[in-house]
Amino acid sequence: MARAIPGKHVRTTYGAEPSIWQKRISNHIAYALLVYTGLQIFVVMGAMKQISGSILPYFGLIVLVGLIIPMCRKFEKRWELLGKCELSDSSLSLRYSRDRLGIWLLAIGLPFAFVALFKFIALLF
Repeated sequence: MARAIPGKHVRTTYGAEPSIWQKRISNHIAYALLVYTGLQIFVVMGAMKQISGSILPYFGLIVLVGLIIPMCRKFEKRWELLGKCELSDSSLSLRYSRDRLGIWLLAIGLPFAFVALFKFIALLF
């Protein structure tokens, strides 16, 4: 891994400078993971205390955490590849907006969908 030099761009392990788009999407992924974790702690854990004393929701929670990491990595890999392509800024801007929306929908939506699913299952039983 290369060392940062003041006034110079940090180089990746591949020797190519990361694009501004790649840096921006990485920032969104990092912040989305922080929000996702906060929602898991406060929303999901709070709801699970109310729903049941079963251990099954905790296994679901582990699966949910295990799913978000590969999804986020998929977004980062996509932008690593896009950084190597010579696409126009308008094309990258459109893709960036779409991916940013997807990241935030996953980060915010998955915990609430998980809670809704378990509340629905609790109603059935």
